[in-house]
Amino acid sequence: MIRVIIADDDPLVLQGLSMILSAGEGIEILAEAHDGAEAVELCCRLHPDVALLDIRMPAMDGIDAADAISRGGLCAPLLLTTFDEPELMDRAIRSGAQGYILKNSPPERIISAIETVAKGGAVFAPDVIDYIKKSLPEPAGSDEDGGNIFVGLTPREREVVRLIAEGLSNAEIAEKLFISNGTARNHISTILEKTGLGHRTQIAVRYLAR
Repeated sequence: MIRVIIADDDPLVLQGLSMILSAGEGIEILAEAHDGAEAVELCCRLHPDVALLDIRMPAMDGIDAADAISRGGLCAPLLLTTFDEPELMDRAIRSGAQGYILKNSPPERIISAIETVAKGGAVFAPDVIDYIKKSLPEPAGSDEDGGNIFVGLTPREREVVRLIAEGLSNAEIAEKLFISNGTARNHISTILEKTGLGHRTQIAVRYLAR
């Protein structure tokens, strides 16, 4: 069972999201928050698996809440919004959010995104990936290299990057490559060190936008 909290300052949106998630098998809604600060407090107290956060909220917006939740290791933050302003996308990617999807996504896509981030994967709406492709400098490496940022990686590390971008968790990567969970974590740590990226979500984003 995936335990979820929802945060949105619009009561009607909260009600709609609750209805969508309640229809999904294996999802339990623990609580609802009306701003980012309340969402962080609920995560500290209830220990959910996923926090579904609206980006624009009073007191603390969803991006700052996602960053606080991620830094505290409280759960997997997933950002949900109707907005696509570049500055919001930039902040979202720099935060610890494991996904950024749009509110007009089909219900099954929202449920699938929650399931993916609960396993440690990353999910970004196609509109977000399109924006990133346009905003990033043209990579110096070939498509085979996955862009210049990944050129210095070993073949095994590039394979790990590809699996991260496919949304696989550390455990799933370990199983896929017939390695231990610890080895998978070590590969990811090395990839972050070599590329200068901050977390695995940024790995997925840069790979998908290559």
